[in-house]
Amino acid sequence: MKVSAKTEYACLAMLELAASYGSGQPVQIRRIADRHGIPSRFLVQILLQLKGSGFVNSTRGAAGGYELVRSPRQITLADVVSAIEGPDESSSAVNSDAAAARVLRNCWQEVTAAEKRMLADISLSDLAERVRRQAEPMYYI
Repeated sequence: MKVSAKTEYACLAMLELAASYGSGQPVQIRRIADRHGIPSRFLVQILLQLKGSGFVNSTRGAAGGYELVRSPRQITLADVVSAIEGPDESSSAVNSDAAAARVLRNCWQEVTAAEKRMLADISLSDLAERVRRQAEPMYYI
């Protein structure tokens, strides 16, 4: 699976917002950009796109920023990818009606469907938990 930088940045931003969900404090763009090395101007565009898709709200002002509209449990990677990339329509470079080409096209469609199912099974909450576990120090005896 190829993931564009824009989609990966969107996922990172959404994970930051998921980590702050319920705090009542919006997350500032600068914090997300600095933590993940995302160009601020690009991040603004991404967050506006996510806002247009109904995933985030923004608050203006010095203490403003962005926050999730819904619980991280209710937002999946498939949601974020679809918001950024648009609906995925698998296509084949081969435009042939031969049996082998049809079989290959069907195979690509199956792979795309499996990919979508996997992304739909992973919520922002699941990812936030994985991040938390990896951030915990490991103690060896």
